[in-house]
Amino acid sequence: MGYHELIDIGVNLTHGRFDVDREAVIQRAMDAGVARMVLTGVTLTESSEALEMASSHTGVMVATAGVHPHHASEWTAQSTEALTALLAHPNAVAVGETGLDYCRDFSPRSAQRQAFEAQLAIAVESGYPAFLHQRDAEDDFLAILRDYRDQISAAVIHCFTGDRAFLHRCLDLDLHVGVTGWICDERRGSTLRESVPDIPDHRLMIETDAPFLLPRDMPEKPADRRNEPAFLPHVLESVARLRGQDPSRLAEFTATNSEAFFSL
Repeated sequence: MGYHELIDIGVNLTHGRFDVDREAVIQRAMDAGVARMVLTGVTLTESSEALEMASSHTGVMVATAGVHPHHASEWTAQSTEALTALLAHPNAVAVGETGLDYCRDFSPRSAQRQAFEAQLAIAVESGYPAFLHQRDAEDDFLAILRDYRDQISAAVIHCFTGDRAFLHRCLDLDLHVGVTGWICDERRGSTLRESVPDIPDHRLMIETDAPFLLPRDMPEKPADRRNEPAFLPHVLESVARLRGQDPSRLAEFTATNSEAFFSL
């Protein structure tokens, strides 16, 4: 079955793994029915690159701007001004990727919390929605977010992997939820598979997080194991199957949610 007008809300298209064939990747995505892509900013430099890339693909791409918790140690007193300037770009649609990652601790947890709070404050000030990341930091993540949530226009927990209890804590904060190919992994994706039917239709969005998280159950996987936005229909169908919904209907309302959230 073919789909049209799909929106991938999380693509790391500035990643080096796409350097050899980026334009072909973009074309394959469009051929697969992915009409628009939200490029993910993970550092100030890559956020700038993502925004410029989006400028070269008007109508197809927009981008977030932020500093991922892995890079939180790079956050300085000058970062607020730099990020605010990036958000003035016409293709900027959200603050992030920001949040907490206690799974890998690539940056000290104190630095992660500081950068997270600073970026949430920028979301409040700018009026942009927040594009959020969380791994193994549920209590701290929600405690910090709760202090800002009422003043933030909207927020999505991207690449959600949690269980039903955490999902409902997120829904209590009126978060949108982004689901990736993690749901296609019967081993580590079991809690997500159990919780995804509980996501309200009007809060659900889909994404690939390419080049990461290649769906494990794809019948024909690329030899290099690289994920790409052309595989979003596979994620869509997996989500629809677990929710007992028609894929075409799910494609329609997730696109509508994404358009509204990112003001596309």
